[in-house]
Order: sequence, then structure tokens, then C-alpha cells
Amino acid sequence: MQTALVTGADRGLGLSIAKQLAERGWLVWAGSYLSDWPELTELKSLYGDTINIVKLDIASDDSVKQALETVKLHSAHLDMIIHNAGVSSRLNNRTIMESQDYDDMLRMYNVNAIGMLRVTNTFLPLMEAGKHKRLCIVSSEAGSISRSQREAWYGYCMSKAALNMGVKLLFNSLRPQGYTFRLFHPGWMKTYMSGQKNMNAELEPDDVAASALSYFLNPRISNVTGDVEEDHLAMRDWKGNDWPW
Repeated sequence: MQTALVTGADRGLGLSIAKQLAERGWLVWAGSYLSDWPELTELKSLYGDTINIVKLDIASDDSVKQALETVKLHSAHLDMIIHNAGVSSRLNNRTIMESQDYDDMLRMYNVNAIGMLRVTNTFLPLMEAGKHKRLCIVSSEAGSISRSQREAWYGYCMSKAALNMGVKLLFNSLRPQGYTFRLFHPGWMKTYMSGQKNMNAELEPDDVAASALSYFLNPRISNVTGDVEEDHLAMRDWKGNDWPW
């Protein structure tokens, strides 16, 4: 059975991705950080052993290592990791003329940038045993330097730009070993990134998850020119458009 790890699966996009993967017949390891949030437990009650909940705080070395040991007890391989977990801040709008909370920025950097690297590094042995060897990363237009128009959001934007660089470095190292990559900008979703659900956003997580999985699971063997698309790392959005870095 094809097996995937989804980080940040308690709610929002991660929850929707876990659900839709299970519906496609995948065995899903759903990373859970919010022990008191009920939606993931309710989802497991519907899908049984197809969805397995694993405690996972991607900002913690010990938590990620323990999650690996839990997964290894039941799965000998992983075919895909979907790096979805991420955090934002209520302080994003502070301009450079205002005081900055650098500890809060470091918190975002640890989760949004280093968290992806921490999970990849730790779970690589299980990925090596898998067939697909696919790494899917949920990033953001906030990490695009050439398209940046904000005048604040320092911690969030810088953490997402660092995430993109981390993906590029992994691509340089792992692509020659048969790994494939999907870097994804999900758009403005109705999620809890800032602690409360943003009902002013444009997109529902279920719709974005369907678009994301269409991209994540697409073989992408070659393009119209005959070039191997897997050898080209691109960030694409929920509409299928490429984004500049």
C-alpha cells in the first residue's frame, strides 16, 4: 500500500489532504500537534486504520524522532511526505518603525523553515525504502522575493523564503538519487494560521487539497519540449501556475 506522512494534519489543509489521500486508498500517517482538537480523531473514526495519528511537533527534535519510531513500528516505508505544517503570527503587520518580537520570528523560522528539514532528515531512512520518494512542500507566495509587495510580515516572509531555499538544496542533493519534488503555493485559505479561522479568505481547504493532490500525485514525466520536468524545481499554485522565486 502507498504510504504518506502529512504534517500539520489536525485541521485546515493538512486535514483535508489526509482525508482525500485516504479516499484514494493511501495509508496515511497524520501528524498531530493539537491534542485537544477533535477533527482528526473524528476523521480517523470514519476511515479506521487507513488513517493513523502520530504525535508530531516539527519544531522539536525529540518529537520528530519519537514520531519516526512510532511510524516504524507499523510501516516499513514511506512513499511520500507532505510538509504542510506551518505557523504565522498576529504580529505580522508590525512595520520597521515599530518594535519587533524576534523570539516570535525565530518561532516561525523554526517551524516554517527548519521543521521541513528536521522531518526530512529524520524520516529519510523510511523514504529510502519507499518506491515513489516524493517530497511535497506547502510554501507560500510570501516566500517569493521577486513578487514581494509587503512592507512588513518580516518573520513569516523570511521563514518562507528560507523554506524555499531549503527545498532547493534538498532538490540538488536528492533529485540525482531518484527523489521527486512538489513545491506548492495554496493561496489564501480559510484556515487557523493566526490562531483563529480566517473567514475573510477566498479558498476552502477541501478545494485546495484537491488541487494540491492533483499536483502532488501527478507523474509529470516530461513536458511538451521533451525535457524531464522532474529535473526542474518549480513552485506552483492551486491553479497550476508557476511562481517566481
